[in-house]
Amino acid sequence: MSSSSCSSALCRWLFLGLCATPWPAVASWEGDLGSPQLVGQGEFDYLGFHIYSAALYSTRLPFSRLRPFALQLTYFKHITRARITETSLNELRRIYGKALSEETLAVWQQYMLSAFVDVDSGDTLTGVYLPGQGIRFYHGDTETARFADAYFAEAFFNIWLAPQTRDPDLRARLLGQTP
Repeated sequence: MSSSSCSSALCRWLFLGLCATPWPAVASWEGDLGSPQLVGQGEFDYLGFHIYSAALYSTRLPFSRLRPFALQLTYFKHITRARITETSLNELRRIYGKALSEETLAVWQQYMLSAFVDVDSGDTLTGVYLPGQGIRFYHGDTETARFADAYFAEAFFNIWLAPQTRDPDLRARLLGQTP
């Protein structure tokens, strides 16, 4: 055998070996934060219905949006991914108004539709904010999507954390403040 065929055979063998070997993966959203610390938590109700409980975690306290953090929602009822996406888009429109173009919202809609799943009572969806990098989404401990879009990541978390949020009391509880 020539040296080129030996290296080709070696390359094929290494490639097949790598394909058969599971790549190490982050065990869950918690791995994105190292040792997550609870910042605050609360529940979101709408028209008298319990929708979800929310918990905000950070890499360390006090909380800062300059460091990675995670927002975990635990649902009390069945909600489709389409409904979660539609509600999120409506909140983004309400918070940002005309500052967000319909083209941007259409891209973000596709992000959310690919990241979210239908949820049932007890299911969790977690978003992890990576400052200046983007966002990762998890259903339970399974990553569903990641997007290297820092603008989307910041806007998405503003649904809960911006002063213009729909539920200022929940925002205060998430941030560890007394509402």
